[in-house]
Amino acid sequence: MSQQSIPDVSDVSLGDLQSIAGRVAVVTGGARGIGEATCHRLAEAGAFVLIVDLDGDAAARTAAAITARHSIDCSSAVADVLDRDAVSAAADAAVARWGRLDIWVNNAGIFPAAKLIDMTDAEWDQTLDINLKGTFIGAQEGARRMIASARPGVIINMTSIAGLRSSRGLRAHYVASKHGVIGLTKSLAVELGPDRIRALAVAPGTILTPGISVEADNNPDWTANIQAMGRGFPLGRLGTADDIARAVLFCASDMSMFMTGSVLKVEAGGDAVM
Repeated sequence: MSQQSIPDVSDVSLGDLQSIAGRVAVVTGGARGIGEATCHRLAEAGAFVLIVDLDGDAAARTAAAITARHSIDCSSAVADVLDRDAVSAAADAAVARWGRLDIWVNNAGIFPAAKLIDMTDAEWDQTLDINLKGTFIGAQEGARRMIASARPGVIINMTSIAGLRSSRGLRAHYVASKHGVIGLTKSLAVELGPDRIRALAVAPGTILTPGISVEADNNPDWTANIQAMGRGFPLGRLGTADDIARAVLFCASDMSMFMTGSVLKVEAGGDAVM
């Protein structure tokens, strides 16, 4: 591994710092929710985007919508983030289609609930595998292509506010996995920095995603409680998928050029009062 310095962008205009025009991004779990919002913002800022998702039809629909809305080439690939060959093939597909790979967003993950005392080995393994091992596989495959291209790159891992503290939500496996994502991000930053590859983690708080909406539809009391919780945050509401997508775009752009190994909390100040 050669020691290289990241660029000094002090003299670059604000517009150019914010733009990622011509860069290539891969987003796992990009068909819906935070992933979908992230793909839209990256494309709006000028990046070519490959959406990787287990749901191939949904990924293809999202890619078509992004292409139409932002007038930029967007494609999709079907992959389980635990399938090394499929993830590797997706990375190769991005390079083959656009000639480079600059941004890798490990967004895919699960959010199951189970009491610690009743949790099965299978439930633990599934959550740690998808949330942590899946992030490792994606980061490793993305980094390999970035190193081969000899261009600066960035890997962005989706953790959670639960990765910085515990939770009363009966999700010890989820909390452990998201703490692990933060540790992995710091290790990536140290090991990949000499190759001009930055690694950042984004930690959402409570976000109104499709998964949350389904639970809300089935439980009116839960809906009222979670909305009340949002009103109690310093900024007065729960988050949206786009709130997280904008933070990911910041990480992907040269605005964050001197950042690596960092965790960006995006949670309306809720962690400060909980």
